[in-house]
Amino acid sequence: MAERKARVERNTLETQISVEINLDGTGKSSFDTGVPFLEHMMEQISRHGLIDLTIVSRGDLHIDDHHTVEDVGITLGQAFKQAVGDKKGIRRYGHAYVPLDEALSRVVIDLSGRPGLIMEVPYTRSTVGGFDVDLFEEFFRGFINHALVTMHIDNLRGKNTHHQIETVFKAFGRALRMAIEMDERMAGITPSTKGLL
Repeated sequence: MAERKARVERNTLETQISVEINLDGTGKSSFDTGVPFLEHMMEQISRHGLIDLTIVSRGDLHIDDHHTVEDVGITLGQAFKQAVGDKKGIRRYGHAYVPLDEALSRVVIDLSGRPGLIMEVPYTRSTVGGFDVDLFEEFFRGFINHALVTMHIDNLRGKNTHHQIETVFKAFGRALRMAIEMDERMAGITPSTKGLL
């Protein structure tokens, strides 16, 4: 099997970002983005997805976190799409439910080749440690638009906003892990829908 790795750089007026990804990793990660809560969530993707991930970002954090969070999502999506390659032999679909104390979230993903995001997370607060939680929808939208995947994210219950978000990211990592797993019954086959992946 070919290595499923990629390195992508994205440079704009607002951000300079590099992402290295290994889809067949062990969950090792390294982050330097200047946004600690984002890094905490990226660590969940890596650990629960068994994806090795390195992200370095320089951005206009003196204004706010918006461009950095969105552009990390975009660059991660680009790297993921490149690393997953032609998708031959993968499961394609993934799903996960993850609890954390009172919170429970579900993520369902389809590596469909078509971007689509439904995200229903009724946050109980607007910020966590000064981080604007609305930015996570920008992160996921950036990811799906460039990874070309369909994803449904639902926080089914929760009172602690940190727990709500953490369950979403843990479930995201686990759903990705399932979707990119090789299925021996699909060996050499590219799953498709209506002629598109």
